[in-house]
Amino acid sequence: MYETGKQSVGTRSDLTEEKTAFLNDAETCRQTKKQKLCTQMGDLIHQLQISDTANENLAQQIKLLTNENNQLKEKMIFFQHLMSGNSKNGISIHQFSLKETTIPGNYRYALTLIQGGERPSDFKGTLRFQVKLLQNDQRKTIPLLNKHSKQDFPINFKFLHRLEESFQVPPDTVVESIQVQIHDINDKKTILTQAVQPTP
Repeated sequence: MYETGKQSVGTRSDLTEEKTAFLNDAETCRQTKKQKLCTQMGDLIHQLQISDTANENLAQQIKLLTNENNQLKEKMIFFQHLMSGNSKNGISIHQFSLKETTIPGNYRYALTLIQGGERPSDFKGTLRFQVKLLQNDQRKTIPLLNKHSKQDFPINFKFLHRLEESFQVPPDTVVESIQVQIHDINDKKTILTQAVQPTP
């Protein structure tokens, strides 16, 4: 029994010494710490990826909300403009824009007219567009023609009228601006004139 107990104590002592040697071994310690650091780094990277995804989703939501807010502002301005009716003859230009399309030399313009007032009657008139060009270091002003090859674009509306068309210019030609004139069909007078430059 004594010998057996002695052997048992010796075995337990050998195991303790082996464990102590394992912990005190520099290389083993480095490997253990390296594994622990790798695990921690993996957890941190995973957390950062989750955080980046959350930030991207938040940025997209903010962008959508900003666009919706801008659209609501435009609509509010539109209705305020529509109901004010304080412009000359009740006709006003709500929006007028000019942009170059993806086709070289092709430009698209858009015009929105509003007639304010509580009970406006139908407005009958014409639109005339003139484009200022820079070609071969020379400035020119040319009229735009409608589908019938005439300068006058007939309009007849009560509250809202929108026109969106495009035109083509020759190569090596720069469009500097486009101007619109609104004429009353009854007295032939120019009611409004406005010019805009191309926007990106």
